[in-house]
Amino acid sequence: MRFVKLDKFVLAIIVTVLMAYLYPDLGKGQSAKVLSTISSIGVALIFFFYGLKLSPKQIGLGLKNWKLHLLIQLSTFIIFPLIVLSVYPFIAQASKTLWLSFLFLAALPSTVSSSVVMVSIAKGNVPSAIFNASISGLIGIIVTPLWVGLFLTQSASDFSLAEVYQKLLLEILAPVVLGLLLHRFLGAFAQKHKKQLTLFDKSIILLIIYKSFSKSFLDGIFDSLSILELILIMCVVIILFFVIYFSIGFIAQKLNFSLEDRITAQFCGTKKSLVHGTVFSKILFQNAAILGVILLPIMMFHAFQILVTSVIAAKHSRRP
Repeated sequence: MRFVKLDKFVLAIIVTVLMAYLYPDLGKGQSAKVLSTISSIGVALIFFFYGLKLSPKQIGLGLKNWKLHLLIQLSTFIIFPLIVLSVYPFIAQASKTLWLSFLFLAALPSTVSSSVVMVSIAKGNVPSAIFNASISGLIGIIVTPLWVGLFLTQSASDFSLAEVYQKLLLEILAPVVLGLLLHRFLGAFAQKHKKQLTLFDKSIILLIIYKSFSKSFLDGIFDSLSILELILIMCVVIILFFVIYFSIGFIAQKLNFSLEDRITAQFCGTKKSLVHGTVFSKILFQNAAILGVILLPIMMFHAFQILVTSVIAAKHSRRP
């Protein structure tokens, strides 16, 4: 049970949201502009370091196990969003923003670090986990805006998919490509200072979360959400996780995957990246006031996925 403990980053997120509630004024006026500038530079650096850590050789070697890769990527970018899309006629009219926040969650790419760590603990297929977690972020730059854009264009007249891709290209893809080009020279440095870079990533994410929630609290966005509704959102998050987890397990069994590959498929296919979620939300949602609500399901999902996969990984780790 040593794996089953509250993640420090989850605690930091809770403290950050509390700080945004108690001291929201730091997120407006001149200080808001300073925070925006710091977060924009920080985001570019996050994806530059992400590119540095990507090994082109490792990506090439990972292409061999194509059935496993296909299942993981289809689960991440097709099956997951389709599950949320299936309830659109019943829920969207009641709360379009909340439903959109779940579609945004469903369309996000997988995490890198926690996917690989959990697969490693569970004695799964680690090389395939590294490949899929790495390639997922690159696919997400293209696919996530397409899913969200289908519904934002209907409700936001100022939404422009071309403008979104331009921002993604400049703020995310360009730094990743630059990092990939410099991997040969600085890749070893990035691996050596992996812990420090992870700490930097998380600090920038906490900054974006603070700014988003302080704006939401100042604009009274959460005033309409009751405790019961927050509990309901958490319940939907839990149901969503298990539906996709067991769906992937069922498909993997039908494809006669080995236990190692099934573990990798379920762990990588159910993960959603809070890093990409906070960064993409800045670009995709022009109305900053609703960012707090948009980020709520992904933050809950992040905490829950760490807890549950820790328990499952610990169970798998005890097998011979």
